[in-house]
Amino acid sequence: MSARSLTRRAATVAVAATSAALILSGCGDDSDTSGSGDAAADESRPAVEVDEELAARVPDEIAEDGTITVGTDSSYAPSEFIDEDGETIIGFDVDLFSAVAEKIGFEAEFESASFDSIIAGVGSGRYEVGVSSFTINPERLAEATMVSYFSAGTQWATKAGNPEDVDPDNACGAIIAVQRGTVQVDDITARSEECEAAGNEPIDIQQFEGQDEATAAIVSGRADAGLADSPVMAYAVQQTNEQLELLGDIYDSAPYGYVVPKAETEFGQVLADALTALIEDGTYEEILEKWGVEAGAIDTPEVNPAG
Repeated sequence: MSARSLTRRAATVAVAATSAALILSGCGDDSDTSGSGDAAADESRPAVEVDEELAARVPDEIAEDGTITVGTDSSYAPSEFIDEDGETIIGFDVDLFSAVAEKIGFEAEFESASFDSIIAGVGSGRYEVGVSSFTINPERLAEATMVSYFSAGTQWATKAGNPEDVDPDNACGAIIAVQRGTVQVDDITARSEECEAAGNEPIDIQQFEGQDEATAAIVSGRADAGLADSPVMAYAVQQTNEQLELLGDIYDSAPYGYVVPKAETEFGQVLADALTALIEDGTYEEILEKWGVEAGAIDTPEVNPAG
């Protein structure tokens, strides 16, 4: 998901035997008002000490209520997803940004939203920050200011044993599941166009509102394979007791970024500096290791990094 991103709470993933539907500790909502989760309730996160100098740099319009409202697509385990209680949003993205918020003296208040509505929601003022495994790319940088915090690539997956013999480099005619609004949609669309240009069948692209739904389609056999961010697919394989398997290599690695309004570059720098402090004191690594995604760690957060 170009620039989206990760740590959906430590929810479990279950596959219902009757439907083979993947449920990521409660399905992610596709509405903008599907509820919220208080990340501060997670006592397993490391304690974070407030940096008063950073806190003083937070713009007044954000600082006034003591909370940072965060839009997130809670269907994207292990980045952001719904816990077993059916309402709490968890994940590595949640833990990490909650620590960032605490570093600058605030509480992060997460609200579930459809992925493709979040950047617009930040622009309109509905959310103060978007945290949802957004890959940083030129199209998103044209709409918002983004702060890099993690690196991920794209990974394919299929049912264990690859019964349809899907080849990511030649998937013409295959039924492929992706989440709507992600960079993987652009990827698979380009591949399908190449198929047609070569005189082959196009790819049957099945787009879903939530990644949990796209993954369930692969598990159930309604789709031959799918592609998503690399940590998401790796987590899905693990949580479905290897009913899925990874297909091919990770490619197109790029940074995830926090989304703030286009004009809020100063606030973006505050978030980058808070992340740097968490990297230096070990909190950043501790959170990533908790979720098994430490391979995506970065050394230097940046505001609007060049693509």
